[in-house]
Amino acid sequence: MIAALLVICGAVYNLLAIAGALSFRKRRAVPNYRPAVSILKAVRGRDAGFYEAIRSHAVQDYPEFEILFGVSQVGDPALLDIARLTREFPGIPIRVVDTTNDAPNGKVGSLEILAREARHGVLLVNDGDIVAEPDYLARVVGLLEDPQVGLVTGLYRARGESVAAKAEALGIVTEFVPSVLVARLLSSSGFALGATMAFRKADLAAIGGFASIRNYLADDYQLGARIAGLGKRVAMSDSVVVTNLGAGSWGDVWKHQVRWSRTIRVSRPAGYFGYIVTQATFWCVVAALSGYWRVAVVGELVRLIAALAAMSAAGELGLFRVGLVPFRDLFGFVVWCGGMIGSTVEWRGLRFRLHRDGTISACTPRSQSQL
Repeated sequence: MIAALLVICGAVYNLLAIAGALSFRKRRAVPNYRPAVSILKAVRGRDAGFYEAIRSHAVQDYPEFEILFGVSQVGDPALLDIARLTREFPGIPIRVVDTTNDAPNGKVGSLEILAREARHGVLLVNDGDIVAEPDYLARVVGLLEDPQVGLVTGLYRARGESVAAKAEALGIVTEFVPSVLVARLLSSSGFALGATMAFRKADLAAIGGFASIRNYLADDYQLGARIAGLGKRVAMSDSVVVTNLGAGSWGDVWKHQVRWSRTIRVSRPAGYFGYIVTQATFWCVVAALSGYWRVAVVGELVRLIAALAAMSAAGELGLFRVGLVPFRDLFGFVVWCGGMIGSTVEWRGLRFRLHRDGTISACTPRSQSQL
């Protein structure tokens, strides 16, 4: 009986995800607001598709912007691609900044330095492997015209080159994206996604700058929550970017997923344990084995429709992939269980201890803790 009730709760959640996806698909006109922008990218190593990603930022249809790369390692392989970008686009201000720092979260430490170097009043932060459409800056930054909007974020989808990475990409678009769409539908509170974060330098200063979150693993969550704490909204752009997961193994995928899961657990514990009702496929299996197979069939059908709606909202066309969603869901349930325990995470080959308040400390020598 309990399993059947949880299937019903999961169906309600997935119906909300469908409604959120339908709402998100309504494309808005490109805003006319075009302030000068500083794009900040903290890089460490050369991600898969790195040049394609940074080039997509150089070809933005936008009047004035600069790109700042923060590099903290001598001879970082990313420097070759950045030099190539500078040669291809000599008219765009592109700078490499030495961002060697001692922050527990070295990425945030790099962003702290880059923000000081930025020449413009609007900052855009995203990951090094993000590929964006030419109207990305216009669609994202334009929403800051509203003075009540403190930060603009956006969805992302992923692509992978190995079977394991493709499975992870499927999970992002069919498990993570629906959770964001439901949150967006029900609230405009402060959650931000690291794939896209645009905000004013003045608002960053008002929360104490990046220095105030340099000890946290979930820097995107902290940034969104703190800017929302200023009494401002976090808006969702309709521009969807793409991240490249490369050709990781199942072990790599497990480490990524458990890290995210444990990070959510310490950042938003109530929300994390509330995810129990979103594990629709698992509860459908339990309900079917308990004799409630009709409830299970209907619940799983709603789940698959929600997955398809999320894929469409994120710009993915893959009807045949929906058949793989139940298997990915069951793997996701195992990850969720794994995230409930443990206090260490691995990030780019480095191990960190994750504390209850969301802060981290290095399990490796400080000299190796630059992210």
